[in-house]
Amino acid sequence: MNVPRLVCLIGAESTGKTRLAQSLAAHFDGLWVPEYLREFCEQKARTPTQDEQAHILQTQWARESEVLELAGQQGQTWVFCDTAPLLTAIYSDYVFADWSLYPVAQQMHARYALTLHLCPDIPWVADGHQRDGAHVQAEVDRLITRQLASLSMSCAQVSGLHALRLEAAVQAVSALASG
Repeated sequence: MNVPRLVCLIGAESTGKTRLAQSLAAHFDGLWVPEYLREFCEQKARTPTQDEQAHILQTQWARESEVLELAGQQGQTWVFCDTAPLLTAIYSDYVFADWSLYPVAQQMHARYALTLHLCPDIPWVADGHQRDGAHVQAEVDRLITRQLASLSMSCAQVSGLHALRLEAAVQAVSALASG
């Protein structure tokens, strides 16, 4: 059975994770894992409470695991994850000053072959219940940068408007594939 590789897209809200994950999956003929938080917010018509954060984190992990297994069965090489459990831990820190999810999220992050860190340099767009506003992007990005630096993993920054983001991400994934 083929062992596909997971690529994580992480960034503050409204940095193009969903669009880029879908584009990468199409480009590399892979699969993508949607962000569970989006589904949760749509179903509940609100953002999660502090005591629901662990559920968000675990469900994202479980869905990534399911898609990873499916990709292996289908002989696909790549799975692109539209966020990561680490981002749930970061938002739990930012919103609730709760650091309890970091240890498990950091362990979970070790399974990604590559992390694409999306910079907050595109226009912010409202998106239902889960968006706090452009004013949170810089602080969340600072927390992401700090966490990624502590993990010693393969990471590439992705910036610029949509076509440039896709080009940079394709180059990073291609470099991983050839390396």
